[in-house]
Amino acid sequence: MINLKLHSDIDASALAVQTSSAENLVPEIRSDAMAGWFTLPEDYDKKEFERIKTCTKKIQSDSDYLVCIGIGGSYLGHRAVIDALSSQIKSRTKILYSGNNISTIEFQKIFDEIGDKDFSVNVISKSGTTTEPAVAFRIFKEKLFEKYGENEAFSRIYATTDAETGALHDESLYNHYERFVVPDPVGGRYSVLTAVGLLPLAVAGVDIDELMAGAREEEAAVVTEPISSTIADSIFKYASIRHILRSRNYDTEVLASFEPCMEYFEKWWQQLFGESEGKEDKGIFPATAVYTTDLHSLGQYMQQGRPNIFETIITFENNPTPKNTNRVNGEIVVPKMDKDLDGLGYLEDKELGFINDKAEAATMTAHSEHIPVIELELPDLSERSLGSLIYFFELACAISAKLQQVNPFDQPGVEAYKNEMFRLLKKPGYSKSA
Repeated sequence: MINLKLHSDIDASALAVQTSSAENLVPEIRSDAMAGWFTLPEDYDKKEFERIKTCTKKIQSDSDYLVCIGIGGSYLGHRAVIDALSSQIKSRTKILYSGNNISTIEFQKIFDEIGDKDFSVNVISKSGTTTEPAVAFRIFKEKLFEKYGENEAFSRIYATTDAETGALHDESLYNHYERFVVPDPVGGRYSVLTAVGLLPLAVAGVDIDELMAGAREEEAAVVTEPISSTIADSIFKYASIRHILRSRNYDTEVLASFEPCMEYFEKWWQQLFGESEGKEDKGIFPATAVYTTDLHSLGQYMQQGRPNIFETIITFENNPTPKNTNRVNGEIVVPKMDKDLDGLGYLEDKELGFINDKAEAATMTAHSEHIPVIELELPDLSERSLGSLIYFFELACAISAKLQQVNPFDQPGVEAYKNEMFRLLKKPGYSKSA
């Protein structure tokens, strides 16, 4: 369960009215043709789910690396969870990411890391024609052919794509790749709980059953429990607070955490809200920060800069600690010294988690004197909690966009740069500026 705490002067009665409006949008969102994610935690493809587990065993048995090729929602969601749980999960197979840029330097880094080791490829693209992942897939196919020959190369390619059409779908059938489906009613940024995210997650060692269970708890709170339940109420309050703050000219939201492993979860959130809300000259600009690091670069601005920003800070009721360490409770403590030359005597024998918690509390107190702060408290850092947070943000995002009267499920502006790039690259049919 995600506990929302508000550090702001928003009137409780005004928030209650806005929350009621947010709740009333649920039937409209659920009925949308692109809201297949809404009941996904309960109505997922059980047979494909088991096939993902079967393929996971094969990949973990024959590959040191799985290169996941995708961009945007085709990689941010699973990278978010894998990075967040990196201190807890174990797998023989390491996940590498490609197809999210066209940088020679980044490609060479992956080639150098793989070296002579065994690898497989999971290409994730609904169409198969998006430039960055399509180029990356062609390059890594060549690497597979060179190392394994055509037949074995094909057995090391796992395609996650459209169920019936598209270039990658057709190629997968022709070459007999193991194929998984991007469901039609689920857009890329909402797709982490489909095969798009679940195959890489399982290969990385994430317990995907627990991840889905966490999302299912959030879904149940909205679908089957009273709409005013504590779990559902936090979702509606978050969306409502954002809408109220936007009406007060707070046009930038900074999502932050005091755990650096949450950096890519924040990037996933950034894409989710940026593509869903940023249209028709509307939307709240989604920015991210990693504290305490960024307190030494952004802290001054947050404390005394232009007050058009509000913060949402992800916290944990139980302090995250690495598992399987030799330390008591997995924690690290500040050691004692004979002489207090660095002035840290007052911190001796204190756990880093304790110090981090105090920095977190101090930041929220200090920042809330200047800007509104929303705290989203998770029970712990686990698959179940992250599954809950994924669904929490997906529904809150859809509601937020609807409150601003924009479509949460399209992204027409993304096409502008593509059209101009195709023109510059002289792709057939793109000889003139759009």
